[in-house]
Amino acid sequence: MTFLYKPIYWSYRITSGVWYWARRRFTTAGWCALVGLFVSGAVGVDVENTVSYQAFALLFGFLLLAFACSFFFRAKFSATRTLPRVGTAGQPLRYRVTVKNLTLKTQGGLTLLEDMIDPRPSYQDWLGFQLAEGRRVRPFQMSQRRRKNPFRLATAKAAEIPAMSAHGVAEVSGEILPLRRGLLPLAGVTVARPDPLGLFRSFIKVPAAQTVLILPKRYPLPAIALPGSLRYQEGGVALAANVGRSEEFVALRDYRHGDPLRHIHWRSWAKVGKPIVKEFEDEFFVRHALVLDTFDEEPNSEVMEEAVAVAASFACTVLTQESLLDLLFVGNQSYCFTAGRGLAQPDQMLEILASVRNCADQPFDTLEKLVLNHIAAVSGCICVLQRWDEPRQKFVKKLTTLGVPLLVLLVIPPGGKKPAGETSENFHVLEIGKVEEALAKLK
Repeated sequence: MTFLYKPIYWSYRITSGVWYWARRRFTTAGWCALVGLFVSGAVGVDVENTVSYQAFALLFGFLLLAFACSFFFRAKFSATRTLPRVGTAGQPLRYRVTVKNLTLKTQGGLTLLEDMIDPRPSYQDWLGFQLAEGRRVRPFQMSQRRRKNPFRLATAKAAEIPAMSAHGVAEVSGEILPLRRGLLPLAGVTVARPDPLGLFRSFIKVPAAQTVLILPKRYPLPAIALPGSLRYQEGGVALAANVGRSEEFVALRDYRHGDPLRHIHWRSWAKVGKPIVKEFEDEFFVRHALVLDTFDEEPNSEVMEEAVAVAASFACTVLTQESLLDLLFVGNQSYCFTAGRGLAQPDQMLEILASVRNCADQPFDTLEKLVLNHIAAVSGCICVLQRWDEPRQKFVKKLTTLGVPLLVLLVIPPGGKKPAGETSENFHVLEIGKVEEALAKLK
């Protein structure tokens, strides 16, 4: 019966396109005139008993004149954005736009509008979302919260442009609210000017294609004792940083047969007249594994987005505790990224998480094999899971059997069923909409 969705999809594309055009073109006064036009038209059908048709004719004439005036706006501009390197989902992204008047006339009364790429999905993406929503919302549960449009990437505020003289330049403060993580493409900007009646805007489009990376949102975490303790890391931090096998420097001593030549301290040899080498000791420090469950068939899953946000929150927290962090997840292949103690910084880990996508074509066993291959070197493991089915239960049980300290975080949809029988202090259920509250209770 999915063929019935085809006309619904095209009606959605047409109505959403018309609504987007109207919201940008009509000013507040124009919307008032438009509403008055429809009301007077509906009331003024009976021309013998009402004079509302006169208001209809007057408003129709005003709107027609305003629309005709929009064709007489002839100007040329250039625009350059000064964007920050990254933004954060759910937090305003502020930047500067330099607009230059390329005409010989003074231009005033202008408004700057951001041009986003078309957020309307393809038919297959739209159909997948509708079918997923149909499975999620049950009959007689109309009060259940429905998801927001997952295809809308951001919203932007209109900004007033100061008057510009001939070949003048003006700086404008822009603001975008990113709604999702990942790359946010900006197609260009539009310079708008209302008609003399102030009802309808004329547009001049200015190409200014740019992109900005939007990091996942993060939640504040309390001071928690993460699982695990100090563990010997063969080769120390230097090995982890790909600088060769080296441990922590302790002292200088006399050369002994078999010492590596690279450990010779040449200045001391020249001073005392005999070979002196640097002595090191093996280094112990904490190393955590942050396991992110990316296995979801729905490409715009709300649970997936919250799982990434939780993982990003822990990535920032762990990397401030002078330890190493291994981020393990599966996309089109298995990935392991290490950060901390001279390696990648928290921002780099967040940039990786900003680009994580769901994995729908591989079994969960792929992640289990990846984790088990790295588990011998880690002090503890933080697992962010999207479901609590049999494969994930076996995975957690296997890690527990190996004696790995665990912190398991299960993200569930709003109103989702919590798993029964899980009362461990290291097992926490995070319900969407209450994630921040639940994370604040961690110890």
